[in-house]
Amino acid sequence: MTAHAEAPIKSPQDAACRNEARAKVFVTPDLGGIGLYAIGRQIYSACMTRSQPRTARRRR
Repeated sequence: MTAHAEAPIKSPQDAACRNEARAKVFVTPDLGGIGLYAIGRQIYSACMTRSQPRTARRRR
């Protein structure tokens, strides 16, 4: 097994989302058989998306 170094934390949101992913990765069902790393990335990505400020979009 090789050690995997994490990238440096870039923002408070980054730190919060990493903590959320660590807390939820082992309790989230792996229905698709994608593995823990992929589940953690999904949780992290969803958290980062939620933490972004919403921008107004114009309808065409």
